[in-house]
Amino acid sequence: MSRACARGSTGRAGGGPPADPPDGGGGRSGDREDDNGNDDDDIGKRDGQEDAMTRTDTQGAAGGPERDRADAAGGLSRRDLLTGGGALTAAMAMGAVGAARAADTPPPHIIYIVADDLGWADVGFNGSDIPTPNIDALAAEGARLGQFYTQPMCTPTRAALMTGRYPLRYGLQTGVIPSAGTYGLPTDEYLMPQALRDAGYRTALVGKWHLGHADTKFWPMQRGFDSFYGALVGEIDHFEHASHGVKDWYRDNAPLDEAGFDNTLFGQEAARVIEGHDPAQPLFIYLAFTAPHSPFQAPEEYVRRFAHVEDEQRRLYSAMVSVMDDEIGRVVAALEAKGMRENTLIVFHSDNGGVRDSMFAGESKVGDNLPASNGPFRAGKGTTYEGGTRVCACVNWPGRVRPGEVTGMLHVVDMLPTLAALAGADLGASKPLDGMDVWAAIAEGAETPRTEVIYNVDPTNGTVREGDLKLVWTALLPGSVELFDIGADPGEATNLAGQDPETVAALQAKVVEIASGMAPPLLMMEAIALTFGAPPVAADPATLFSQHGG
Repeated sequence: MSRACARGSTGRAGGGPPADPPDGGGGRSGDREDDNGNDDDDIGKRDGQEDAMTRTDTQGAAGGPERDRADAAGGLSRRDLLTGGGALTAAMAMGAVGAARAADTPPPHIIYIVADDLGWADVGFNGSDIPTPNIDALAAEGARLGQFYTQPMCTPTRAALMTGRYPLRYGLQTGVIPSAGTYGLPTDEYLMPQALRDAGYRTALVGKWHLGHADTKFWPMQRGFDSFYGALVGEIDHFEHASHGVKDWYRDNAPLDEAGFDNTLFGQEAARVIEGHDPAQPLFIYLAFTAPHSPFQAPEEYVRRFAHVEDEQRRLYSAMVSVMDDEIGRVVAALEAKGMRENTLIVFHSDNGGVRDSMFAGESKVGDNLPASNGPFRAGKGTTYEGGTRVCACVNWPGRVRPGEVTGMLHVVDMLPTLAALAGADLGASKPLDGMDVWAAIAEGAETPRTEVIYNVDPTNGTVREGDLKLVWTALLPGSVELFDIGADPGEATNLAGQDPETVAALQAKVVEIASGMAPPLLMMEAIALTFGAPPVAADPATLFSQHGG
């Protein structure tokens, strides 16, 4: 048996505006409709691929036997734990604590806060020189998640959060949806806001969506949110609320023109939602800041707080983080004033690691010395190294979450089944989940049921981890194979691939198996269509005459 198996682990189309808003709003999706250009046969094939993918993690090296073994949790086999379909089974078995809480107490209000491109080391509780007192208070009085993983980039992480499924299952594993992108998160996926609304929650999205903008069927209020305030695309000017000069600012399904720094407005809006809410009904707010994503901008009064910071980009970045922290403080104060704080679960994390390579900074021009810090972790956003995927994270619920550090592996796909169990929400309409109910690990520091992470698999890269051993396989020529012991070497400084070819072969076989069933990346499919479906560009013959003096 290899060591990997043996070791355990403690944008807008054509540059124009989005489609015209529908007359109504708030409709639910659940139909298996032909969005993203797939006919019914294609959808059926994709579902067959997804069913096959739930079996990929039960294989050893190619053609090898299944590595089933009884797990300590409720007699579940390793096969059940690692398969996509078995994850929900594991969630129900291991999530007895979460289910019990939902049964004998009112369901909690949930404030789910996501920062945008925030570095792991850019919060006070991870040692930052940027003051973040409000975030730090949540961390100090709650659970700090030491190994919380997301996808390497924005759109894939948000999709994983909403679905409880790895983005490779529905084509969002590569890149992000660009401003000119016409695709979105497939509408046959059952999302977190749909599940919570079906369980009686009022659902609100305040902030950034980035899961589809070119067709209204992808918009938030058609995906389970009762209200929406913010931006649809991935990057806007923080004061102008525009992408490439085109306004991208909405209330519900209608365009909105107003002044103000976007992240300040997000905090104010979230507080307004809380102030106007009846506490007798459970509330879910997905508060998705656009800070500190480029362009690096902030109100002048915040920039002055960091006048001592010599580097301009770091100064602006720090100011953006400070705005976000203040607005989180505003939201907590609103909960307290409304008498809702004691029964409110607050989750905070970044959507990916901080940006260290300008290739992944977005559509704005940035300088070479990028300001984010991922501390001891290698690289950043856009990569499957720890710096791109292990993010700062904490969970707070007074009296329900034990203060301290949770050291086991957790992934953003785990949040849907975990929150659904607490809320008493039925996930029967979901496709097979990759996430597990990890409430006992978060709330009480119990051992996490997660023993592996699929960081990502796409045509250029496959990165997986079993126990402490992590394979980073770059297929794009000239290619590379790296194996790291994350437990002993979280900074990924020592490549063990040459010392352990057996583990490398087993993990590569897993990557190939996953890749054989993954959905085609929608970004690549759209790029191919644009490249080969565009009309020819022809020269004007008249130029020949001018060139020869005719």
